[in-house]
Amino acid sequence: MKRNATAVWKGSIKEGKGAITTQSTTLNNTQYSFSSRFENGVGTNPEELIAAAHSGCFTMQLSAFIGEAGFEAENIQTRCDVDFQDGAVVGSHLTVEATVPGITNDTFQELVTKAEKNCPISKLLNTKITSTATLL
Repeated sequence: MKRNATAVWKGSIKEGKGAITTQSTTLNNTQYSFSSRFENGVGTNPEELIAAAHSGCFTMQLSAFIGEAGFEAENIQTRCDVDFQDGAVVGSHLTVEATVPGITNDTFQELVTKAEKNCPISKLLNTKITSTATLL
């Protein structure tokens, strides 16, 4: 399985603006800019999208591990805070609240740690980055 997204940028870094479209078109020409990334402008930004991907992936992975342990979550809510400093993502913190009938706190904490280490986006955040570029 492969998924894709496309970003288009026009103009300089500070005055320019861009749009992101995902394969599913859930994001469809969604605006992003210097202002939405480094200030409080309207639109999304790469770090917000990483936070969304990480919280979604982690939550699904945790649900799978809870199921494998013989439980079923009624609700899992995860907030992800991505820490962007000096031009680099230096951390991603997951804050989880869940309702899982019958599970002990120790078992739940073990499964949270397991999901934190094993969800695909967690693995991606510490991976080799490669690229292919074509100048038109």
